[in-house]
Amino acid sequence: MFIPLHDANHLRYIKRQYVTLAIIAANIIAFLTTAYGGTDFAQAAVLGLGYIPSVSHDLAILPPELTLVPEPFTYVTYAFLHGDIFHLGGNMLFLWVFGDNVEDALGHIRYLIFYLACAVAGAISHGLIIPDSNAPLIGASGAIAGIVAAYLMLHPRVKVWVLAFARIPLRIPAFIVLALWIALQFAMLLFDRENQISWAAHVGGILAGAVLVVILRRRDVPLLDRRLETPQAARLEGE
Repeated sequence: MFIPLHDANHLRYIKRQYVTLAIIAANIIAFLTTAYGGTDFAQAAVLGLGYIPSVSHDLAILPPELTLVPEPFTYVTYAFLHGDIFHLGGNMLFLWVFGDNVEDALGHIRYLIFYLACAVAGAISHGLIIPDSNAPLIGASGAIAGIVAAYLMLHPRVKVWVLAFARIPLRIPAFIVLALWIALQFAMLLFDRENQISWAAHVGGILAGAVLVVILRRRDVPLLDRRLETPQAARLEGE
């Protein structure tokens, strides 16, 4: 529906979004490693690092030769693997456009905790919906959904450049883009039973992001763009 391009929302507290850049780099390195390591290597990485609900719920056992990390770690490691360049590119584009301002509002360390917690929430939500699934969950979408929810809570009135229907450039308030995107995730969770996309992971990330941004943001960071001046406010101050 909308492809985000740029938000022109300047950083206020940090000089550069180091954690966001590091996460993007980690995802790209992980993708290149699996993409060019051969089919067997990629499949082993997905099985060993992806989140598998049936294994998590003790309904299945992963063979020892495929176990790359302790099972609890897969609640995070799955979020650094992607199936193809489009899967990776879409997630990293959302992270690039919206992640820097969330990092700015939380600070580097709390932002990293926030990101990983949203990834964990996405895996938990996915596992609750299909606890007996043997298919590995991969992708940063749950964490990215948390970023989207946090940005909506922080900056709904900021104008964002998007491509509508992947063709038409528009500059519209963030709440239109992000609220529609979030509503779509909930709708697809309810009505799309055949798609291979884990809408449950998206919804879990959204809920976690909306709650955690309230808790983890800097004390002087307001919600809902309350510091943005309105024309009426500016006129009154000048009188």
